[in-house]
Amino acid sequence: MRTPTAHPAPGIIGHNRTMLTPHYCVFPPEGIMDSLLPSWPGCIIRFQTSPAMGARFAQALLIAPAGQGSAGVLDDGLEHFFYVQQGAFTLTADGQAATLRPGGFAYIPAGMAYALTATAEGEARAIWVKRPYEAVPGIARPGLKIGHRDTAPREDNGPRWRILLLGTKDMSMDFEMNIMCYAPGAHFWCIETHVMEHGLVMLQGQALQLLGRDWHEIWTGDFVWMGPYLPQQIYATGNEVAEYLLYKDVNRDVRFEGDAARGGA
Repeated sequence: MRTPTAHPAPGIIGHNRTMLTPHYCVFPPEGIMDSLLPSWPGCIIRFQTSPAMGARFAQALLIAPAGQGSAGVLDDGLEHFFYVQQGAFTLTADGQAATLRPGGFAYIPAGMAYALTATAEGEARAIWVKRPYEAVPGIARPGLKIGHRDTAPREDNGPRWRILLLGTKDMSMDFEMNIMCYAPGAHFWCIETHVMEHGLVMLQGQALQLLGRDWHEIWTGDFVWMGPYLPQQIYATGNEVAEYLLYKDVNRDVRFEGDAARGGA
């Protein structure tokens, strides 16, 4: 008689909320694998999106054990943004040193060398965005920006509001980072279709998000990439305010095939 085989363990068949299409993705955090980089010894980088997906920027979760971080001073020619979620980092750039704690952020312009290290207090985590800077003739390049969500400008619109981490309508900037907040039951007023692309990390709460023709359940920690012109809308569910960190490319003209890196008008 044949010995019965063991039944598959619960969850062995990969039923989950993960979705990847040419126009968007929904990635729960548990499915994003670790990467190790020579320029970040001892750290874990979990890339959420990159040009390999079709995005025009890269975004990742940076996990640094106590005392670990960049391999000295880095300058890869890109512009960088860090938003701290856990622990504390020491940032050195442009002759300044600052400690970034949860809710703290820093924008490092392209061509500026910097060093970022977790303090001795323990493991630190930050959302990391990087991309090439698109210069505009006659417009001065932005400088180093360091701040905290609690002191950043806020725009209220009833049951939804946004926190402007890098300001808005600043023509020197080619992207913005905002924290979007929705009270339970609040929703965006229309289905958006626009030239900008987004990277979204759910900081708190849960929501239903329309992506294309389908609704997706979004939980704390999830990452969503939205390509240009993707129809999208969000509806906050659950019992707490839904908050998400949102990347958006702005203030630059459209490009045509064969264009050089020419700075948008």
